[in-house]
Formats: sequence, structure tokens, C-alpha cells
Amino acid sequence: MAETHAAADDSQAQIARMHALLDKQRKAQIKEGPPSYEQRMDRLDRLIGLLVDHKDEICEEISKDFGHRSIDQSLFADVADSISCVKYAKKHLRQWMKASKRKTEPALLGLFGAKTEVRYFPKGVVGVISPWNFPVNLTFNPLAGIIAAGNRAIVKPSEYTPHASALMDRMFRTAFDEDVIAVVQGGPEVGEAFSKMAFDHLVFTGATPIGRHVMRAASENLVPVTLELGGKSPVIVGDSADVEITANRVMFGKTLNAGQICLSPDYVMIPEDKKQDFVAGATRAVHSMYKTLKENPDYTSVVNLRHFERLQGYLEDAKAKGAEIVEINPANEDFSQQEHYKIPPTLVMNPTDDMKIMQEEIFGPLLPVKTVKSTDEAVAYVNAHDRPLGLYYFGNDDAEREKVINYTMSGGVTVNDVVMHVSQHDAPFGGVGPAGIGSYHGEEGFREFSHARTVYRQVGKDLLAQIRPPYGEKYRKLVGGQVTR
Repeated sequence: MAETHAAADDSQAQIARMHALLDKQRKAQIKEGPPSYEQRMDRLDRLIGLLVDHKDEICEEISKDFGHRSIDQSLFADVADSISCVKYAKKHLRQWMKASKRKTEPALLGLFGAKTEVRYFPKGVVGVISPWNFPVNLTFNPLAGIIAAGNRAIVKPSEYTPHASALMDRMFRTAFDEDVIAVVQGGPEVGEAFSKMAFDHLVFTGATPIGRHVMRAASENLVPVTLELGGKSPVIVGDSADVEITANRVMFGKTLNAGQICLSPDYVMIPEDKKQDFVAGATRAVHSMYKTLKENPDYTSVVNLRHFERLQGYLEDAKAKGAEIVEINPANEDFSQQEHYKIPPTLVMNPTDDMKIMQEEIFGPLLPVKTVKSTDEAVAYVNAHDRPLGLYYFGNDDAEREKVINYTMSGGVTVNDVVMHVSQHDAPFGGVGPAGIGSYHGEEGFREFSHARTVYRQVGKDLLAQIRPPYGEKYRKLVGGQVTR
């Protein structure tokens, strides 16, 4: 009971602190105005410095949170990719900050010197709710755009990765005053209160059901949101696809972080005559990457017991409803007794829509493989379900590829690979519908966290006197001349 009261007291303290932080950051933003190009570059440099200086700690602390997570994959996905994103913002910041000249109407005013332009102003204080699966990457990637746009930020990282969250808190304290970037920690109560705060913009990365709650809470203060929510990203395998290449790339995407990626391939749709070749290719791919799994430092465990039991429940449900379960276990290891929560890569053959694994985002190393008679059938299946965050097409038929792209809708598309569109920092990343709202990365990220403000400068000569009362023939002739097709 004492522990419960202590946790409640700590949550209330964090809630009080984050309201004070919001007030402090907003006052600083108003007092200091939009930061200069030089200030923004300095802050971006400090973000890079934090990632470089703490790279080993980042990988170690994330691994503690997962029980075991591949150090090499953390170095690539959480550290190197984040650095790349911030460096891209640095490289293009000056161009992004330039005012955009626009056409002035009526044209006569432009001839006499009136000017119209759009300037990009920081929105102010941005809240960031980051997830557990890539705790550092999905904090620093949005921060690249947030800081480039001249904002301040308060970050609420996931309670599922307490070691990484505490490390980020320490990291930011060493490089930034809390009126620029601050971290608040806590569980669901703190997260709920955080999403209700009157930020100038709110970024949430996580599950779609939670995203709905976040958006509803933000709407009370009319806070604009960027939601990156995931969903069931399909793989469509065309008749012209190289099945061996397809299996290699799909299984790399499925085993990366043990499938705990918002863009992880969620299910495969493949022609019946290619199904067994895909199973054989997937088996070879896993054997090539992982000679063993249980103690292999390259193979990541499921983050906690709750998610481990959820995934096991999907397999039990699918098996009970008639699916064939193909476990890919290169060394035939016994996973019934283990230190962590590792699950071998597992194919679920012939899934049906009444199975839980086909109804919910998997977020683990399980992969349903569904046969289809044609690409048209696969496209129809995608369109009959919620729009996904990612869509993957494998094949070398240009007409078929364009049909898949043009007749489906998803947040993004990768052709002849999976996941890789998220690594393109010069292109927007985001979802559509239940997969998310808004996008960031690159220039689109800068624009997402900026207010596009129209600035019109009038000329000294009073050319508009004729449109003021009293109205006469000259006015009617002028306005009548505009009423045309």
C-alpha cells in the first residue's frame, strides 16, 4: 500500500513539474522570439553530440530494457539513423528557413510594389510522446524537425523502457537548459495528463487505440497532432518476383528488433505456386542470419512478459483455428526455459480473418503467409482493411507495380524491400487514417512543426480607394470585370 501511495505521489509530482515546464518554455519562447539560424544549428549540433558521446550507454541501456537487444542493431537503428536525420536537418536548414515569395493579388498592387510572402515561424512548445520499441530514434528523429523549426520540446518517453528513459533525461540535462528540451518520466497516469496539456503541437508514436485517446485529449485544447501509429503493413508478392530475394528481405525486416517495428511486414500475400518456395527461402534466410537464437547476441528478445504472452496467444489462437505453424529454429533450441522472452521467427500458414493474428498489429517475429490467386485479389484485400503505415510490393512487372501503388493507399511504399522508405530523410514519413496523421523527416518535418505565416506588405499609394464606399460606376466596372469564367 505504501508503494502504491509513493507511486501516486511521484506521478503527481511529475504532472506538476511538466505543467511548470510548459509554462517556463512558453515564457522563454515569447521572451526570446524565434531562435536564429546560428542558435538552431548549435542546438542540432548538441543533439548530434549527445548521440555520439553516449552511443555505448544508449545501446547498453536499451538492451537492459529488452532483457536482451542486439547492440549492433541499436547502434544502427537508434544511434546512427538518428545522427543521420539530425545532420540532414543541419545541411538544409538555411534553405528551409527562407521566406517563400508568393504572387500578389490584385496584380496591379504587385506592379506598384506590394509584396506577399510566407514565413515559417516556430509553433512554440512541442510535446513528444515516444515509444519503447526504438526509444532513442523515435525521440531524436522528431526532435530534428522540432528544433530545426525553432521550437522547444518536452519529451515523455515510454515507461516500458525505464533505463533508456532515465538515460535520455540525464543526457538532455547535460546539453540543454530545461527551457529548451526537458524530459518527464512516468506511467500511464503521467502520459494521460501529458496528452491533455496545451502544447503548441503534440507528437505521439504508438498503437492506434492509444493514438485515438491522445487525439481526443489534445482536441480539448485544439492542439495540432502528429500521430505515427503503425498498423498491419502487407507484403504483396507478384508473379514476377524473385522468391529467394523476397524471402531474404522480408525475413530481415521481420527479425530486425524481433519484429517490434511499426513498419515490420505484418503479413505476406503470395501466389499459391510460390508459397512453398517462400517457406524454404524464409527458412534459409533465418539460418543464414542466425545459427542459433536463444543466446545469440544478434537476436533480440520480446520487450516484456505481457507482449510475450500476447504473441504466444496469437499462435495458440491461429493453431486452434486451423493454421499451420512453421517455427524456424536453426539449432532446434528449447525455448520453454530461457532467461529472456525470445520467440523464434514463426510463419503462420493459411491464416483466416477470424484469427487474432490477422486482426491486430503483430509487433513480434510472427509472420502470416496468405495465398492469393492474383495481385488484384491482394489489392482488394488491402483496400478492404484499414490503411497501413507501410506497403511492400515485390516484383519486376512495371505495370503491376504501378497498379499496386496507384490502387492502394498507405503511409509509404517500399518496392522490392521492406521498411527502407523510413530511412529516406529527404522524404516525408507518416501514416494515413488509422496508421497516423501528419508526417515528419526532412523538409516536411520542418514544415510540420512550423506555422506558415502569410506576410503582406501594402504600397504607400492608395490604389484601393476605389473599392471603398460610396460605390459608383467605376467600382462596378472594376468588380464586374472580375466576374468572368
